[in-house]
Amino acid sequence: MKEKKPSAFVSTIPLLLLILLLAAVISVFGSDALGGASQIALLTATAVTICLSMALYRTPWKKFEEAFESNIKGTTVSLLILLIIGALAGSWMVSGVVPTLIYYGIQIINPSVFLVCACLICAVVSVMTGSSWTTIATIGIALMGIGKAQGFSDGWIAGAIISGAYFGDKISPLSDTTVLASSSSNTELFTHIKYMMLTTVPSILFAIIIFLIAGFAMGDDVISDVSVYTRGLDETYNISLWLMIVPLVTGYLIYKKVPSLITLFVSAMLAGIFALFFQPHILHEIAGEGVSGATALFKGVWSTFFGPTNVETGNAMLNDLVATRGMSGMMDTIWLILCAMVFGGSMSASQFLHTFLKAVFHRLVKTRAGLVAATALNGISMNLATGDQYISIIITAHMFREEYEKQGYENRLLSRTCEDSATVTSVLVPWNTCGMTQATVLGVPTLVYLPYCFFNLISPITTIVEAIIGWKIVKKK
Repeated sequence: MKEKKPSAFVSTIPLLLLILLLAAVISVFGSDALGGASQIALLTATAVTICLSMALYRTPWKKFEEAFESNIKGTTVSLLILLIIGALAGSWMVSGVVPTLIYYGIQIINPSVFLVCACLICAVVSVMTGSSWTTIATIGIALMGIGKAQGFSDGWIAGAIISGAYFGDKISPLSDTTVLASSSSNTELFTHIKYMMLTTVPSILFAIIIFLIAGFAMGDDVISDVSVYTRGLDETYNISLWLMIVPLVTGYLIYKKVPSLITLFVSAMLAGIFALFFQPHILHEIAGEGVSGATALFKGVWSTFFGPTNVETGNAMLNDLVATRGMSGMMDTIWLILCAMVFGGSMSASQFLHTFLKAVFHRLVKTRAGLVAATALNGISMNLATGDQYISIIITAHMFREEYEKQGYENRLLSRTCEDSATVTSVLVPWNTCGMTQATVLGVPTLVYLPYCFFNLISPITTIVEAIIGWKIVKKK
């Protein structure tokens, strides 16, 4: 039987259903929605897509199977990268690499430059941890208290913290959103990160200038005591500049364009070796009672790679900061990616995605600037509609990937635009999981800090402006 072309009305039904299901999931499960509820919503929307397509347009089941296999096959390397990232994040923390960076970075705070320092410290920590959530929930809380003591308003403090945290999250090779954006658009991880610098660096520089001016205008002479944090790190870890060899070697491998999997694996293993020499007492703590000597060291390092670790520092906030999840902590994200790839495959095989895109953006996507603007607007709209940045990234990448290929633009332009919109604006939506979480953690309502999250507000504008200019945007030969 000959397949029929789907109508625009029917093509929107799976997306509308997914939006409604995700709204219900988020309202019921909150920030725990990624633990399985969102995945079930994606699979339910997939089932509805297949039923509509097969019943109304006679799409053969084999076509869906091929689309699933193709989509999931395209994420194989990215899923491996996510697992290695889990191991790397754990080893960098336990070895003392991240604690050393925090130890020296937090001591540079001065009232006149507090907002800039808060932004930069959160950026560095977020790059090292790959998580804006962890950064905000730990160092962010500490900076929030310091800023209040210095007399800054809640909105300004939270804006600086969130701007820095999302900058670091956006460019960190450890970030699941960075990996997700690159994998969803079939872009090599470090190619994606390097290309993002063209929009991310100007955006953060504008934000830093604003925070610097505001800091000098509002700063006072109060000197904050950060010794409680530095003392906790110093008493728990062997803080040493020798540990900086690990990030330096990692940076060198990235500079030499060594494949992502090799770079991240070498970095994780190197950090594990440094942990044996610099933090043996922590490895014994992780190994637990009843194990000693070389066996404890081996068990401690291995546990750091694959499982969660908790180190007692004597400070509750520091305990949260230095806690790691290892490879096992990446499973929810991997599960989400697989379910999203299945949904994307069903929408593609049924031609619903193509029909929807053509109906909504058919005029706007005809030019380079229009295509990028449509992608950015869709990323923001999906954050408003679905309430989740992961799903927003995946859906946006899949909706526009064929159009970018059709017009001959590189995949990295799509992956960058997804990050410049879907990733950074998620925290600005009160009912988004990011917005809800950060408002709760910092104790500042989303609409209060929104006007001061300059990096998050400027990023979508920057990516559209550069598309209009055409700077560093080329078509594939």
